[in-house]
Amino acid sequence: MVTRILVSACLTGQPVRYNGDSRLLTHPLLSRWQAEGRLVRVCPELDVGFPVPRPPAEIVGGTGDDVLAGRARVVTITGDDVTAAFLAAADATLATARQHGCRLALLTEGSPSCGRHRIYDGSFTGASRPGTGVTVARLRAAGIEVYAETGIGALAAAIDWADAGRPDGRHQ
Repeated sequence: MVTRILVSACLTGQPVRYNGDSRLLTHPLLSRWQAEGRLVRVCPELDVGFPVPRPPAEIVGGTGDDVLAGRARVVTITGDDVTAAFLAAADATLATARQHGCRLALLTEGSPSCGRHRIYDGSFTGASRPGTGVTVARLRAAGIEVYAETGIGALAAAIDWADAGRPDGRHQ
């Protein structure tokens, strides 16, 4: 059985981002994994009914971990609190990962859901800061290793380890 990979739908060219764009990642590994049937596409926001396009949202007062702990919120540029929907999106994505046996994920950097190392700072000025998105925080808490698109080489190594039978897929 091949190792399945949870992947942000926008990285595969689907126009699901808040502004209706994709964030297509053209990389031979992604193409190979697609051909091998490894990819499980997700868009946390779409999975809970957000439309495309939609107002941009950012985490205010912390990171995805803080949102999970109730110390931060996710708000839109128009001031709507969408924290509950982002929490539901994270739960839905975790359920999808479990359903398909995904222990590894490749998600979009910068997103309030999928940011792995960096998220926007809540000011809606384009400024970012270190931190994780809500879905990343939920997946990591459940033991799923998450990689940003810039870490595709490290993800490839983790897949090789997982395919070789190492149960956690980690290569360190």
